[in-house]
Amino acid sequence: MAALLLAAMPMAAQETYENAKIVAEDLNGTARYVGMGGAMDALGADISTIGTNPAGIGLFRSSNASASFGAVVQQGGESFGPGNKTNMSFDQVGFVYSNPSGKDGFLNVAFNYHKSRNFDYILSAADMLYNSSQNKLTYAKAKNGLLYETYKNDEGFILPNFNHSLVSCNQLDDIYSRNLNFDTGDNNWYYENAQNYTLNRAHKGYVGEYDFNISGNIADRLFLGLTVGYHDVHYSHYGEYTELYDGLSLKVCDDRQIKGSGVDIKAGLIFRPIEYSPLRFGLSVSTPTWYELTTENYTSITDGELTASNGEAYKFKLYTPWKFGVSMGHTLGNYMAFGATYEFTDYSHLDTRYETGDYYDWWTDSYYTSSSSDEVMNAHTKKTLKSVSTLKVGMELKPDKDFAVRLGYNYVSPMYKKDGWKDGTLNTDGSYYSSATDYTNWDATHRITCGFGYYLGPLSMDLAYQYTTTSGKFSPFMEYVDDQYPEENITPHEVDVNNKRHQLIFTLGYRF
Repeated sequence: MAALLLAAMPMAAQETYENAKIVAEDLNGTARYVGMGGAMDALGADISTIGTNPAGIGLFRSSNASASFGAVVQQGGESFGPGNKTNMSFDQVGFVYSNPSGKDGFLNVAFNYHKSRNFDYILSAADMLYNSSQNKLTYAKAKNGLLYETYKNDEGFILPNFNHSLVSCNQLDDIYSRNLNFDTGDNNWYYENAQNYTLNRAHKGYVGEYDFNISGNIADRLFLGLTVGYHDVHYSHYGEYTELYDGLSLKVCDDRQIKGSGVDIKAGLIFRPIEYSPLRFGLSVSTPTWYELTTENYTSITDGELTASNGEAYKFKLYTPWKFGVSMGHTLGNYMAFGATYEFTDYSHLDTRYETGDYYDWWTDSYYTSSSSDEVMNAHTKKTLKSVSTLKVGMELKPDKDFAVRLGYNYVSPMYKKDGWKDGTLNTDGSYYSSATDYTNWDATHRITCGFGYYLGPLSMDLAYQYTTTSGKFSPFMEYVDDQYPEENITPHEVDVNNKRHQLIFTLGYRF
């Protein structure tokens, strides 16, 4: 009686490698937080802990407001399309209102915005193709009945039955097969081998996180906090993939956008086990982020004369896994602080979901969408992604009460399994509507940070530098092995790629 089912929605879900881009997180926030490598979950008293250990807000003893901005520079590569190697970035703005409550107690409320993910990155890759091509891959799918319903004519040739419904055709295969892969004169499928390929893709956008927090402490020994987060997703990429054949060049242009929002809840505590010692330990937990997203793309392929194109837009849901954290912090007088944080999340449990319908709740006068898990894509995710451990360590040294120097380091274990690959033959909409066949298995991420701060009465000025490096293995498309006809095998080589970024962050803060 609380809900009325209105209509079924078209079922659509996203693909594992595209989803992984959305759920990964950067180290970002105030310059003090970044300069210490984000290892402040037990130290607290920095507004950026609102999104990692909400109890850290409970350690504020005065109200505070801050704003952060800077620049991100990609090392190496060339600017391409809408992408630039250097981009300005507005990274954080927020405030904490601190209210004394009883003896040694505080009840604090806070709001903070920060950019949890910066997508600005240009990916470039090139290699020779040995007895392989996109064209040949589409041929292999068609031959095995993975594109259209097929039938044999009187001569025994396998032909596509375009009058029947789509079986498992992704958008790029659709363009190849309808326009370049089917020789109506010979009444048969055919393929050509390319000599080499090049790929350039510019990724743009961000995930903005808006956090609302309430926190406090009991007897200045136990600190508790709760944060509700709203995530705003703006992702886009434009790429050009080109294969060179004998006397022919085929270029695929792909333009995709993903937009939407999600919510999560984070809880944490910090405890000082020894009454007269500043040593403290922290625990934190974050629920999944429940995303509702819309993706759309426009993809075209051309040989310079003939051009074919396709596009699609649909909604889907994406639920991230739970995240858990433990931390430790300690201070020595008023001149040194150091901290360490360990976080764990298992991305193999990333839940890609179909939207199955809309319903109306008359009690709240609101519309909602129901959904169900894409079991096929989720099984592929379990084979491709794995659990990730993040270790953060950092320290702050104050040679003078008004001046601080900071250092930090992060290690983030790989999200991708080494033998993971994008499977374009899955019987799921996530593969049907895919507009790119390439994938990258990124390795571990290393972050080195440093910075300093200067205090002028209630005014604070902080500057941080972060160097991030990640390497990976790029493949233009999946492998295909035909035991009966080994000459039709497709074995693209992996290409080494990297993402090296330099970031400067400046924070202006005020205590009141």
